[in-house]
Amino acid sequence: MAVKRAERPARRAAFALSLPLQGFLLLSFFLPIAFLLVAAVGNPETRQILPRTLGSLEGWKGAQIPSDAVFEAFEEDLKAAHANRTAALLGKRLNYEVSGSRSAFVAASRLAASELSGSFKDALLASNPMWGSAEIWSVIKRNGTAVTPYYLLMAMDLIRSADGSLGWADEDQGIFLAVLGRTLLIGLMVTVGTLLLGYPVAYVLTLAPRGVGSVMLLMVLLPLWTSLLVRTTAWVALLQTDGIINDVLMLLGLIDEKVQLIYTRVGTVTAMTHIQLPFTILPIYSVMRAINPSHVRAARSLGAGPLSAFWRVYAPQTLPGVVAGCLMTFILSLGYYITPALVGGANDQMVSNLISIYINRELNWGMAAALGVVLLAVTVAIYVLFLRLVGADKIRLG
Repeated sequence: MAVKRAERPARRAAFALSLPLQGFLLLSFFLPIAFLLVAAVGNPETRQILPRTLGSLEGWKGAQIPSDAVFEAFEEDLKAAHANRTAALLGKRLNYEVSGSRSAFVAASRLAASELSGSFKDALLASNPMWGSAEIWSVIKRNGTAVTPYYLLMAMDLIRSADGSLGWADEDQGIFLAVLGRTLLIGLMVTVGTLLLGYPVAYVLTLAPRGVGSVMLLMVLLPLWTSLLVRTTAWVALLQTDGIINDVLMLLGLIDEKVQLIYTRVGTVTAMTHIQLPFTILPIYSVMRAINPSHVRAARSLGAGPLSAFWRVYAPQTLPGVVAGCLMTFILSLGYYITPALVGGANDQMVSNLISIYINRELNWGMAAALGVVLLAVTVAIYVLFLRLVGADKIRLG
């Protein structure tokens, strides 16, 4: 007990010194993830803009169009929406589920704010046949909750019908699983490429003399000191039809005419492999340096050949570095944006590119957040799978 009491001041001091780092992690990591999760299920528009309508729809069964009381409440909500200029916002949100909702809600808000000689219900039904369908009212009622699974379902190519059943999205809308599969495939290709290229480099680094090894290690680290955008732009220049790679291939007689390398899957994987190589080499190299050379010599002295001693004695000991390097490269590859956007073609865009489109072009933060949540969930699942297959003790970063 006395020893524990004596250690308490040191522990408090260590905790106090770590507070800035904890605050930084909270602001830069945990809070953005929390915002991502909230934005992926948040559904405030309908509740804020149509409160009276939602209250009137509570007893509606959905078999036919609502009663006159619902239309009266709808008129009052639309008048307020027209005055607050929020009708377009509501229409945009519901337009994700029912095409044409944005223009319909804007027109309906103008109609509600105008001087009508007859009833609002008759004028609304005559202005657009959408209002005579139970579908739009079912969507309004369904979106009266504070949270919605709509964005997450769409991110997995699922849709919910008016009766609440789930089904697959139409072929022209169900693109997200295909893009996710493409993202995983490109990440796997880059991981395999960096392993095939990086493992021999790490091995040579351990065998090279100190001076030569230092220069080689510097060459491995040098790309990390260069901007990702600069490296990607360099690959854009190299992969051009009139670029250096095509000129060299023509000079060596390997091709008869220049080939398309830019805006292709080959170009995307090649550029990403080059960028990710240090992240695979360094963990493997750190593990190889710690391996005792006498293990291989002992295997040779017992009659094993060079290849047998390498694969049966040396290579298994490098597994922690291989696992760590491949895991790091694969996870980092899943979130690539700049390189596929500049080097890849239309069929090489990844999930991060879709997220950028929904944020910058569509201004659909809910869908962007849902895609981010799906990508985060897949990344965590892959990490957990790695831990289950190889064990946490086999992952070593250095």
